[in-house]
Amino acid sequence: MPSAERPSEFISTAQAARQLGLSLGAVQQMVEHGKLVAWKTAGGHRRIRQDSVDALLSQAGSQTAAQTHATSESTGTLRIVILEDDLLLQTVYRETLAKWDLPIDVLTFGSGLDALIEVGRQAPDLLIADLRMSGLDGFEMIRRLRENPATADIAIVVVSALKTDEIGAEGGLPDDVTVYGKPVPFRELKGYVQALIATMRRHSATRTAGTRHPE
Repeated sequence: MPSAERPSEFISTAQAARQLGLSLGAVQQMVEHGKLVAWKTAGGHRRIRQDSVDALLSQAGSQTAAQTHATSESTGTLRIVILEDDLLLQTVYRETLAKWDLPIDVLTFGSGLDALIEVGRQAPDLLIADLRMSGLDGFEMIRRLRENPATADIAIVVVSALKTDEIGAEGGLPDDVTVYGKPVPFRELKGYVQALIATMRRHSATRTAGTRHPE
């Protein structure tokens, strides 16, 4: 029974949000989707198990962005996370990118929460995100990534049906985020990915040269 637990084993939604660096709404979505263990008091207040928050933080902190980029450079493979809640479009992304014959590793997610957890676990080199979706949407996810030093340098591309003024009405996006409209402009997107791969290879070559010929 919850009453038998030590008080420190449960925290409020606000406390969980501060620890995870998410909004109250995002934490509530995580509870509703079973990603955080919680119960409600007789007064209707939600209490979240501290150990479920700790487990999520541990998973998210298991690998930093720098470590992930180093791994990408060493393998020569660009890691891409795609956030899109349309299942048909997810399939189109996977099948189209597979035909590019480029050194890429692609993961697709229909939930912003799931994508955020994966990015925290292993930061990608590129995030391709839609903006409008239930729960943690693309706007909030991008803000969280840019606020976190461990994920602030991830390249981000937005593919959305929203117009420029509609994006501005939602608070806009960081200046370094590339925005494309729908339908997905795969030719431009392929050029963007090729440029990232070229940059990754240059960094890898520079690092290798520095190792072989130290100053």
